[in-house]
Amino acid sequence: MLSVYLLRHGQTPYNADGNRYCGRTDIQLTEKGIQQALAVRQRMDGIGLDAVYSSPLFRARRTAELASGWSSVQTDARLTEIDFGTWEHRTREEFVAEDPLSWAAWSRDPENNRAGNTGETGREVVSRLDDFFSDMLARHFGQTILVVGHNGTNRLYMAHMLGMPLRHYRRLAQENSAITLFELDDRGEFTLKNLNA
Repeated sequence: MLSVYLLRHGQTPYNADGNRYCGRTDIQLTEKGIQQALAVRQRMDGIGLDAVYSSPLFRARRTAELASGWSSVQTDARLTEIDFGTWEHRTREEFVAEDPLSWAAWSRDPENNRAGNTGETGREVVSRLDDFFSDMLARHFGQTILVVGHNGTNRLYMAHMLGMPLRHYRRLAQENSAITLFELDDRGEFTLKNLNA
């Protein structure tokens, strides 16, 4: 069994500004985001971690360092947030008003449509996350790891592993620095133990 504590990074200025789509943009944490990550460290006190991984984007890497107390966080590009294409830097209200068809296509079938017309498909996102966690299962079987990623990628991966149509991924909430715990057994079967705690 592999136990995974899966976090979304702490609050960023984009989260605080009408939940602007950040995607691949590399931005800082707000002071609130820093405090959220430090609160995770207190809540996870006593949990023995065998490894800590994060997206290479600063907001995730810094959250991983603060939440774990580790300075040797390993980054992996497969954990990077969705490429949101033309939606990057904008709120949903802004880009839907300008191009409602691209949002409608993504909402109806994110598996096969590109976010923001030029970004990734849900299938591409799930493929890279699935590859990452398969590697983690092989490398850390019998251990406990912390993984810090992003709202879009984390929810798409969990929806996929729970057998949900990807168009329903937004039905899974993951707040900034909220703790999710899941397990993967020796066959890679996924069990969600705790969501958004």
